[in-house]
Amino acid sequence: MSTPIIDISDLTKTYGRDRGIDHVSLEVEEGEIFGFIGPNGAGKSTTIRILLNLIFPTGGSARIMDMDVVRDSKKIKFYTGYVPSDANQYSSMDVDEFLSYCLGFYRTVNGSARIAELSELLELDRKRKISDLSMGNRKKVSIIQSLLHNPRLLILDEATMGLDPLMQARFFELLRSENRKGLTIFFSSHTLSEVQLLCKRVAIIKEGMIIRVEDIETLRKRQLKKIHIEFANRADNEIAGLRGIENTPVVSGKTMQFMFSGDINDLVIKLRDKIISDLTIEEPSLEEIFMHYYN
Repeated sequence: MSTPIIDISDLTKTYGRDRGIDHVSLEVEEGEIFGFIGPNGAGKSTTIRILLNLIFPTGGSARIMDMDVVRDSKKIKFYTGYVPSDANQYSSMDVDEFLSYCLGFYRTVNGSARIAELSELLELDRKRKISDLSMGNRKKVSIIQSLLHNPRLLILDEATMGLDPLMQARFFELLRSENRKGLTIFFSSHTLSEVQLLCKRVAIIKEGMIIRVEDIETLRKRQLKKIHIEFANRADNEIAGLRGIENTPVVSGKTMQFMFSGDINDLVIKLRDKIISDLTIEEPSLEEIFMHYYN
């Protein structure tokens, strides 16, 4: 079995009494586009900053390309690209000056041609001063900077923030193209639709802890049903104790709704003596499955 390109084991970060991340463990295989999803404040950026050696872990370990993220940070950066959520470049430079300056950190063949190629694709004016750029154009600069040295691993932290929908679509196609050439992508986002478009596997993080690592398709096919019951008179709370109900049922007047992973026959038997007006059993959307884990 090949060594994971990212290997995180029991990674922990605390800030005094405050939690950053708590015993995070996951593996990313080389060549995949891996999603890392959770609401803002869940611990995504903390994990990424430890991987990039921008902050130190309190406990646990992490390796990139079988190198320790603390001891071998300089070597790891040579093979890694990074797009942060906030794009802050040297505002006194113009785009071309800044990207040429960044290129000087790498032993890259045809780096200037790579800058020109990516700038044309993302429609970025390289002669403009960075201080004059919009947030979206600053983000384009970060994207080009992250790819100009042809890295093995690309780490994206809310990378689409500031891009308009058309440019987002072009950016995603660029990522797919680079992935086909062998680039591994670690894609962190709080937007489920973005993860669905790109990723085959995803880790869900909540309050600093990984609560599930799963294939997107497996999540879609998981035996989780959305049940909606309308009673003739009022909702019968006796149903709430049925084995297989995954969450606290939402009750409103005569209706009850919940996620169910048990045997549908058990549910039907439970409802046999009840007077109901309507019963709906349907597959939840992927977004509803994710929200189920968040909640």
